[in-house]
Amino acid sequence: MVLVAGVDCSTQSTKVIVCDAGSGAVIRQGRASHPDATEVDPAAWWSAFAEASSGLLDRVRAIAVAGQQHGLVTLDAGGAVVRPALLWNDMRSASAAADLVSELGGPKPWADAVGSVPVASFTVTKLRWLAEHEPDAAARVERVLLPHDWLTHRLAAGSAEPTTDRGDASGTGYWSPAEGRYRDDLLQLAFGRAPGVPAVVGPATVVGETPDGAVLAPGTGDNMGAALGLGAQTGDVVVSLGTSGTVFAVSDTPTADPGGAVAGFADATGRYLPLVCTLNAARVLTAAADLLGVDLARLDELAMAAEPGARGLVLLPYLDGERTPDLPAATGLVQGLTRDNASPANLARAAVEGMLCGLADGIDAVRGQGVAVRRVLLIGGAARSAAVRQVAGELFGVPVVVPEPAEYVALGAARQAAWALSGGAEPPAWPVGGETLAGGSNRSGAAVRARYAEVRDGALTLLTASDPR
Repeated sequence: MVLVAGVDCSTQSTKVIVCDAGSGAVIRQGRASHPDATEVDPAAWWSAFAEASSGLLDRVRAIAVAGQQHGLVTLDAGGAVVRPALLWNDMRSASAAADLVSELGGPKPWADAVGSVPVASFTVTKLRWLAEHEPDAAARVERVLLPHDWLTHRLAAGSAEPTTDRGDASGTGYWSPAEGRYRDDLLQLAFGRAPGVPAVVGPATVVGETPDGAVLAPGTGDNMGAALGLGAQTGDVVVSLGTSGTVFAVSDTPTADPGGAVAGFADATGRYLPLVCTLNAARVLTAAADLLGVDLARLDELAMAAEPGARGLVLLPYLDGERTPDLPAATGLVQGLTRDNASPANLARAAVEGMLCGLADGIDAVRGQGVAVRRVLLIGGAARSAAVRQVAGELFGVPVVVPEPAEYVALGAARQAAWALSGGAEPPAWPVGGETLAGGSNRSGAAVRARYAEVRDGALTLLTASDPR
């Protein structure tokens, strides 16, 4: 049996899985937590990797890393980290994002240039923030990496130059998926100069070796890793319910949404991955459970006991600000509360529906870019919830498939490692099982979405008017 390993260096933890390169069967796995912060010393990721991989990597022939997108890792001339990495969910660069969009002439020039309109999550905005707010640190920066680039380079123990892949590079805001090149002019605009950036290599390129002789594949971003782990094809839309909520679809052509809702990313296979991201997903349910003084299992029971639409109670789930729509200073909103519907069950149901309505809006946005939507693949921790599954089937308007629970980001990284090891033209075929839920046109789901849209649009008018940017 040939063994390969995949690493998921996510916001909250590092997960390592070891798989059979032929079948994808998981042989062993480990996990270690990250600091709960929006800026993190990359050394914490290395420590978490060492803990998560302890005793797992014997006889592993190849390894790849899939990491949280957008994070800014800055290195000096000697390769040392200049300051803690700014993560995707660090919103301090919101005003920098607005400035950059304005300075290039508005959203459309950005969409034309790099397929996406930058928001605070994007690496390019964090570079501008650093240049403006920490000029001494910025002056020391010689090279800029993404989290997965840094960890891959560390695995190579300095034996190879840093590299990245199309997927993760496409989330920086200064690499063009359509043109396949860095935009040095945008680096100059953001940072005042163009620091060194990693070479973008093909999806199955061998980029180095570990000191133990394992082949290193280029790795990718976490969403691209999940798509690869799921074996997503054209017409598949993945809805991932983790710390953030993401909607992404495999596409044969690049997208460029001047409205900014859809980020025109590349995937990990040579195709494209238009994506919508919300800051608020599974933690909306955690917050609702905490508010009600129950655990998640009981929240699930309560939501299942309530009627669709929660008898008019709507929760707008912008609890941590929001990325889509771009309102980093927004807060959540409960509307329609009456004595008749003021119950734990209705609040639980409204939390589930609010979270999923925001993602249903994302599916519509992807479809609006001309991307085929044949079915939804529902993944992430919250996909285990019976209420989430039921409501997703009602709201999404197409068949919903819930793949078997697995660490799909790490699995995608492992599949890429197997691909690089084999040298084949395509990644190995690894089966993915799952359950298909009832889906399609649903009257109650349409009514829930209409009521949510009414509340959302009214709130957006107020939130946009009061946005401090």
